[in-house]
This record gives sequence, structure tokens and C-alpha cells, in this order.
Amino acid sequence: MAFKPQSEEESALSEINVTPLVDVMLVLVIILLVTAPLLTQSVHVTLPKTTQTTADVKDQPLQLGVDALGVITVNKIPMADLAALEYALKSEIEKNPEIGVHLYADKAVVYEKLAEVMATVQHAGITKLAFVTLEN
Repeated sequence: MAFKPQSEEESALSEINVTPLVDVMLVLVIILLVTAPLLTQSVHVTLPKTTQTTADVKDQPLQLGVDALGVITVNKIPMADLAALEYALKSEIEKNPEIGVHLYADKAVVYEKLAEVMATVQHAGITKLAFVTLEN
């Protein structure tokens, strides 16, 4: 292999070769397109049924519900107002400081009402709040 001496008239090659970069990016896109559907598919199985076991009530989260009319319930017991809700939540915290809340809200509930309920839960000192939804 012979090298040609560089004369002063010829300048150094200053262009970047992007072909390897494009090749690598295309391979990554193909890998993404192949693996993405595999990550979103789930296996549907029929689970076996067993006898009902009694779980410790202390570990069960509170079931907090808000229906379409704005009626608030805690474990299916209606609350008169937000003050009664806060009192009930604080009494549950005294029993179990690590208690969580599962919030069931009707889709027709006004957002303002739901925000007030969430603020009351936070003000009562509960930090574990989960929203429960139905799967389509």
C-alpha cells in the first residue's frame, strides 16, 4: 500500500463519516421495534381458587369511596362531611400508623370534591394513597 505525500495544495479531509452511526441507529431501531410488543403483551391465565384465608385486618388498606353524588364512605360506612372523614382516618392511624387508603371514585365525581377528599386524607397524616380503576 503506497501513501501519497500530502502537498500543501491539498487540505486534510475534514468530513465526518456518518455511515457507521446510521448503521448502529438503524439496528437499535429494529431491536426496539421487535422488543416493544413483547414488553406490552401479557399472559392471560386462569388462576386457581382456594379457600378464603383470614388476613390480618391491620394489614388491609382502608376502602375510601366517593360516589357520583359526592357521598364519602370509609369501609362502606357513610361519612357526614370532611371533618368526620378526617376524624375517622386519624382514629385508624392511631391503630396502625402504616395504613394505606384505596380510593374508589365514580367517574362522574366533580374533581373539586375528589381534591378535597385527597387533601383531607393527606391532612389526616396518611401517606399511602392508591387509586382503584377498572381494567377495560
